Amino acid sequence: MGTTLKRYSIPGYWNIPKKDYVFAVKPMPGPHKGRKCIPLQVILRDILGYAQTAKEAKQILNSEKVLVDKKARKEPKYPAGPMDIIEIPEAKKFYRIGINKSGLTLEPIKEADADKKLCKITGKVTVKGGLTQLNLHDGRNIILKKDAYSVGDSLLIHLPDQKIVKHYKFQKGEPAMIVSGKNRGIRGKIHDIKKRKTMLEKSTVTIKSGDKDIETLLDYAMVGEV
Repeated sequence: MGTTLKRYSIPGYWNIPKKDYVFAVKPMPGPHKGRKCIPLQVILRDILGYAQTAKEAKQILNSEKVLVDKKARKEPKYPAGPMDIIEIPEAKKFYRIGINKSGLTLEPIKEADADKKLCKITGKVTVKGGLTQLNLHDGRNIILKKDAYSVGDSLLIHLPDQKIVKHYKFQKGEPAMIVSGKNRGIRGKIHDIKKRKTMLEKSTVTIKSGDKDIETLLDYAMVGEV
């Protein structure tokens, strides 16, 4: 498989002009799925404008001036995805990768908020010693002695120690946003949840945003706010 993308195949959710260059770096396998991430080189050069060329972006990364979730990342192809915290301490710039109707976007945040990250629980298993391992949407795992969480819930964690700051249960009345599908980026509160009764049905959730009720697949919603 190649390591670059031609301009016509650059994902639309990157929100960058395709006509400005012929090739873009292809994200490497990592914590986020290939269709839900942006390589750091693209973020530095094409979105934030800290580099004019791929070479300049590599130099910035090699100097360990870019942090993702409080860890320096030097790989230009590193895949940054939803809710990741991007920091450029030298410039005192802090961002959270959010989602709007066009796709992924970098949302400026305050330095005080750069040590907190919202993560969705995508799975959980019992491991050695009867402990519970929570699997989160960004590939990280948290081991707990006491299990008080469900798949679909979200955790606001402190970076980099992964201490749980707040628990958002996937239930009516909780704040949520749609992260996939045609209604991605819409925020509101959970108004209704319909769990499937047969294998042929799909579970759905209704998000109330303003005066509108928007129904989407359960997997397309993320509870919590930051």
